[in-house]
Amino acid sequence: MSEVTYYVPLPFVLSDDGAAPAEAIECFNPNAAVMKAEALSRKEGYVGAVAFSRSGDPATGDFGDAKVIRKFGDVPEDLSAL
Repeated sequence: MSEVTYYVPLPFVLSDDGAAPAEAIECFNPNAAVMKAEALSRKEGYVGAVAFSRSGDPATGDFGDAKVIRKFGDVPEDLSAL
C-alpha cells in the first residue's frame, strides 16, 4: 500500500495535569483540519486545539512524526506524543 497523509484536528480539555487531548477527528485536507481545530478551540469544554498532519503506510503501521500545522488556545508545549 502507498503512503497516506492524515489531517487531524485534536481538541484539548482541562485535566488535573493541565491540558489533555480529547478525541481526534480526521479531515480531508489541511485547511479543513485548521478550520475544525479553530472551531473546537472555541467550543465549551475545550481549552484549545491543534491541527496536525501525519504521513505513513497504514498497512505496515509505519508513520512519521506528526507535523503541527497550527495551534489554538491552551495546548501543551510538548506535542511529541501525537
